[in-house]
Amino acid sequence: MLKIRTVCGNGIGSSLMAANHVKNICAALNIKADVASIDFANAEGEKADLYVTIKDLAKQFTDQSKVAIIRSYVNKKQIEEDISEKLQQLAGV
Repeated sequence: MLKIRTVCGNGIGSSLMAANHVKNICAALNIKADVASIDFANAEGEKADLYVTIKDLAKQFTDQSKVAIIRSYVNKKQIEEDISEKLQQLAGV
């Protein structure tokens, strides 16, 4: 099971909406994942398999290989386009 964290500044608004979309995308791809939202300050302490966030926050992560950059927190189609390939790689699908 993949541990995925959606990340925004406070972890309660934008990233929560993105987390719901990521859960649905994982389900559609038959990927088992623990998906939750978190604030940026605590994100890397979560030791996730994948962090999903926007470009401005992504560049601040130390391990760029674990970051998927999304263009929007709310547009499911764009999120799916942005992360599907990386999800499949991580899940070995």
